[in-house]
Amino acid sequence: MAKNAATASATVTSSLSRGTWWKWLGFVTAVWVQCVSGNNYTFSNYSDALKSLMGLTQLQLNNLSVAKDVGKAFGLLAGLASDRLPMPAILLIGSLEGLIGYGAQWLVVRRAIAPLPYWQMCVFLCMGGNSSTWMNTAVLVTCIRNFRRNRGPVSGILKGYVGLSTAIFTDISAALFPDNPAAFLLLLAIAPAAICAAAMLFLRDFPPADGDSGRDEEEEEEGRCFAAINTIAVVIAVYLLAFDLAPGVVRGAGVAAISAFVAVLFLLLAAPAAVPVYVAVKARIARNQSKLDLEERSEPLLHAEEEEEEVEKEKEEVVAVAGDEAVVLAVAAAAAAAAAAAEAEAEGKRRGPRIGDEHTIAEALSTTDFWVLFISFLCGVGTGLTVMNNMGQIGAAMGYADVSVFISLISIWGFFGRIGSGTLSEYFLKKNAIPRPLWNAASQILMAVGYVVMALALPGSLYIGSVIVGVCYGFRLAITVPAASELFGLKYYGLIYNILILNLPLGSFLFSGLLAGLLYDAEATKTAGGGNTCVGAHCYRLVFFVMAFACLVGFGLDVLLTVRTKKVYLRIHMNKNSKRSAAAAAAAAAGDQTVKS
Repeated sequence: MAKNAATASATVTSSLSRGTWWKWLGFVTAVWVQCVSGNNYTFSNYSDALKSLMGLTQLQLNNLSVAKDVGKAFGLLAGLASDRLPMPAILLIGSLEGLIGYGAQWLVVRRAIAPLPYWQMCVFLCMGGNSSTWMNTAVLVTCIRNFRRNRGPVSGILKGYVGLSTAIFTDISAALFPDNPAAFLLLLAIAPAAICAAAMLFLRDFPPADGDSGRDEEEEEEGRCFAAINTIAVVIAVYLLAFDLAPGVVRGAGVAAISAFVAVLFLLLAAPAAVPVYVAVKARIARNQSKLDLEERSEPLLHAEEEEEEVEKEKEEVVAVAGDEAVVLAVAAAAAAAAAAAEAEAEGKRRGPRIGDEHTIAEALSTTDFWVLFISFLCGVGTGLTVMNNMGQIGAAMGYADVSVFISLISIWGFFGRIGSGTLSEYFLKKNAIPRPLWNAASQILMAVGYVVMALALPGSLYIGSVIVGVCYGFRLAITVPAASELFGLKYYGLIYNILILNLPLGSFLFSGLLAGLLYDAEATKTAGGGNTCVGAHCYRLVFFVMAFACLVGFGLDVLLTVRTKKVYLRIHMNKNSKRSAAAAAAAAAGDQTVKS
């Protein structure tokens, strides 16, 4: 029996190790997909070229950005497909859409073709925006299912790399082809398609192992791997930040320095691949050690088996005596358990699922908590997206000739917000049962402060505001992803996530297309080409104050959601701790048994 147990343990260890290696390889390719799926946030890098080439007013330009964000509304299709199509197919759809959408814009900006009619440009911008929803859905749904015990870090890392993607695209283009929006659009079209083609080979679902054996050790090992990828991401962010704060040092040093900057950046982006390599090497060492231990124990186990057979015979005799009574008791207990289960199921059907249980789409949409989360999410991401879409015009209005630094700053600090929020919220959830929506409330109030700072237009206020808005926008995105899965379950998570993402086009339309576009045009003067321009702090002051008020509304909603869901997070906290305690007790008992034998 002991020999069989040892053999089974070695087999399970080998199987889990192989699965773990592939799971981590898929996670690393997911990270790379996220590095290129933030192309939707780069509109400000080439919006001026479209505005001058097509002779647009600010309202028309903002409506183009809304069309880009409306593409995310069609992310519902990606959510529906996530339960029906394999992940490689979802990645393929996203990469082809991006290739067509950004490729058409590249042809226009490069002047290879005449400017397309306004409605056609809206269609291609919509396709480009929609492409990221397919990529994000494939990545988030797969990785949260694969690492369901570490949803906070998973969300933080993946959303963090999305935040970095804007800075990666911006800084690479600024280094290799500055002031060339056509080349920038070509990069947006080709890079995601190439990365998704590689990810199709490795990104797949790995069902969780049965039982709790080894879960605590596995969770600790995952924590170490996530920490390593987090560290690499922070190094990348600091590296990009150094380039943004001193761009002249690299650009003025010549081709060699620029090539070195890009080469080091690519090495840093490739560095997460060391994690699955480490996991594979460790798994091989563990398998070899298990084989050696089994061989050393094989001879003593032969004698032990004879003794165990005698013990088993004695047990069989005892069981035969009490067998009839045990059968009667077992049947009675099973009948009682079945009756209780049936009663609980009937009661559950009458009342519907509790918050924190698995919800269908209809059940989630019928809850107050979903709509509180939805509207508070709108207040945060809608206003943040407005700043990203209009940063080119905001910087120009405040007298800055080069606004790429602000676009990159929002991206980098958005990364710190995303990656920090995932780790912090997970840590305090496990330690103190702090609900994740409380972190959203904190980010909303800080974001309101950032908008007030930018409205005052003091020296350096745009730098400070860019940092604050980036951090808070990142917090908001990374917290909402695991929170939605915890409140409404994982079964229909792909569609629930994409319903929440409807806030991006809705917020873009309300705050960017209407609010910012109309108020800017009211302050602007017409230009000879048919467009308009506005210079001065007054161009966006009222916009910032209105968005600050919207964030205060979002703060109130997040506080309400925190109160309504505190029991859910207390239950999650107790469940995590009980499993950890049970695993520790089992390990201690196994150790005592080994010592006795």
